[in-house]
Amino acid sequence: MNIAELFTSLTPVLAIMLFLVIMRLPATKAMPLSLLLTVISSAFIWKISFSHIAASVLQGLVIATGILIIVFGAITLLNTLKASGAISVIRAGFTNINDDRRIQAIIVAWLFGSFLEGASGFGTPAAICAPLLVALGFPPLAAVVVALIADSAAVSFGAVGTPVVVGLGQGLNSITESGIQAIAVKAVTIDLIAASFLPLVIVCIMTSQFGIGAQRSIKAGLAIWPFALLAGFSFTLPAYAVAVLLGPEFPSIFGGLIGLAICIVAAQKKWLTPKQRWDFQEADTPAFHQPADASTRLLNLYSAWLPYVLVALLLVLTRLDYLPLKNALLSVNFIWQDILASDLSANLQPLYIPGTLFLLVALITVFLHRIPKNKAITVWKSSAASLLPTVIALAASVPMVRIFLNSDVNTSGLPAMPVALAELAATHLANAWIFVAPFVGALGSFIAGSATFSNMMFAQFQWNTATQAGLDAQSILALQMIGANAGNMICVVNVVAAASVVGLVGKEGQIIRLTLPAMLYYCISAALVSLLLLS
Repeated sequence: MNIAELFTSLTPVLAIMLFLVIMRLPATKAMPLSLLLTVISSAFIWKISFSHIAASVLQGLVIATGILIIVFGAITLLNTLKASGAISVIRAGFTNINDDRRIQAIIVAWLFGSFLEGASGFGTPAAICAPLLVALGFPPLAAVVVALIADSAAVSFGAVGTPVVVGLGQGLNSITESGIQAIAVKAVTIDLIAASFLPLVIVCIMTSQFGIGAQRSIKAGLAIWPFALLAGFSFTLPAYAVAVLLGPEFPSIFGGLIGLAICIVAAQKKWLTPKQRWDFQEADTPAFHQPADASTRLLNLYSAWLPYVLVALLLVLTRLDYLPLKNALLSVNFIWQDILASDLSANLQPLYIPGTLFLLVALITVFLHRIPKNKAITVWKSSAASLLPTVIALAASVPMVRIFLNSDVNTSGLPAMPVALAELAATHLANAWIFVAPFVGALGSFIAGSATFSNMMFAQFQWNTATQAGLDAQSILALQMIGANAGNMICVVNVVAAASVVGLVGKEGQIIRLTLPAMLYYCISAALVSLLLLS
């Protein structure tokens, strides 16, 4: 691979960092520019045919449609709950549990988000938790950053174990079920230390970046370390036990639920919580003391939370293989085979996408909360109207990703771009591979937007590299899994989707700059733990 080919393979990564992070362009401008550069360099340097590039773009548009349904569903559900007054009741309920924003961030994003990840995946936690945090009084930027960082450790076993069962199962040659479980157990063993500190990382980033005056400091985040570690271990210890005893399908679901039960009680009783509360604004700022409107008084806390309970219940019921619901929803499948006479295909399963469940619950909420018909119609119209910037960003970013991933079909005799980059890293960095491995996993998620796809793409490569370097292959694959989790924090598709839900289109580069330190911590700490404990 020559210099021109190296820069071509790095184009999607470098373009995103240049336009989004350094030049701070909004995604509506940065992503079309990145797509244009990727198309030009892929065609003239990587020598991919224009027809194959066009097929990749069309495949990407189909995938982007599924993501848009998730975003539209999350926005509509949030706006419906605002219209009914449920959000005001939920906000008051969390204040009664504990009014410290650090504790609220941990409970909502880390624990409730982990449960949602375990039940569904597909970007659901950030799509639900970010707007919920905004509704509680969090600044939108803080809400998105917190939600993206928190949606990490649980990804290993997200969507009922899909990144492990499907990602590793299809990514490795001749791997057995017991072999997959052994790798999963090693990953969750590493997480017992590395991931258990993530809640503390989350609150430290939040307090150091979003506080005001004396409240803006890492010290304010460190002050909550006992509760943050309680929350970390309340998730990782049950997840470890479930992974060992039951397998990779349910660790995140049970870890999130058990952690919620423990930490809600601890927060109510003020166990391990700091004496001085922390907020984004100074005391008695009117923004957080708005009186409830008339519609709010009609709802009790149970009624207000019922839509979210329905979402969680439906996500679980529709993801279990032994129930008929999953197959019924998957049976509605629009397939586009051999796009433009290529070997590429795309499919859309609209009923199985979490966003469809969000929309269903939004409709049910109209009747449960007795929202007037004209008010409900206004909610759906305004939600749809807010999607335009997201449509532009996703219609460019997802096709760019597909060109990158499908680049193995070329006349240069080159492998796919991500494989070429990984092989180059292995050639020069094999001696330090225990530290490189998680970043390879993160690269896969950063570009593809999926830990499952990152594991499928790089699992066999990681195994081969570990074997050649004389390293424990299972430990390296565990680091691949954790790196794929970490990459979700900065993944451009996830960032665009989460920013869209809370009205932050144009701030994507700023979001990545704030989540990047947490991603680096997770990858490096996982490598250190593996080096010290598992090698």
